[in-house]
Amino acid sequence: MPVPAQGSWLSDIAAARHELSRSSTAARIADLLREQITDGRLAPGERLREEELGEALKVSRNTVREAFRLLAMERLLVHEFNRGVFVRRVTADGLADLYRVRRILECEGVRCAREAPAGTLGRVEAAVLDGESAAAAGRWPDVGTADIRFHQAIAALVGSPRVDEMIQHLLAEMRLVFHEMGSPREFHEPYLTRNRRIHDLMARGGLAEAERELRSYLDDAEAQLTAAYREKARSEAH
Repeated sequence: MPVPAQGSWLSDIAAARHELSRSSTAARIADLLREQITDGRLAPGERLREEELGEALKVSRNTVREAFRLLAMERLLVHEFNRGVFVRRVTADGLADLYRVRRILECEGVRCAREAPAGTLGRVEAAVLDGESAAAAGRWPDVGTADIRFHQAIAALVGSPRVDEMIQHLLAEMRLVFHEMGSPREFHEPYLTRNRRIHDLMARGGLAEAERELRSYLDDAEAQLTAAYREKARSEAH
């Protein structure tokens, strides 16, 4: 095997090979924490302690610290000087930007539905069914999780691993936004029938109408959440 030339990008990678195991472990820890956020188990403002996670996972604090750094880059965690690491609260400006990017990714998903990889439209329907089942049982936080999966499945219709990764990160942030709503049922219940309608339109090939419905849906959700942010800001000011 040829030896990489001195100073080449390949030699830089070779020099970092001893870090691969630690880095991959940190990435997996980041995945686990992101899943907890996406499923609504970690709420904005909750503190994460290096020593507790390190002990639970049997890894070093440096590895946990690296996982925290990865999630801070995704805007899911924030480090507060002399206080520690906390689950981040999404700002009103951040909310607007989340919806701006979601429109790009999810509407493209609807446009790609006809040529989508096999099984991906089935994932959309599965998320709809999960939401309906959770609502029937009164499990409204689980309805929120099913809604996240619905939108992930919409974006997955693009058939791009990069889009899948982007929407995964965006929707983890969205789950933090959901905590701003006082009642999960009040927020999520009206969107159950809209999720069903979007899926049914795509299944019948009505992609243009499905895209219009999705844009209207996202507009309404953004307006509702923005109003909740404003109301919370007013109440905190008093």
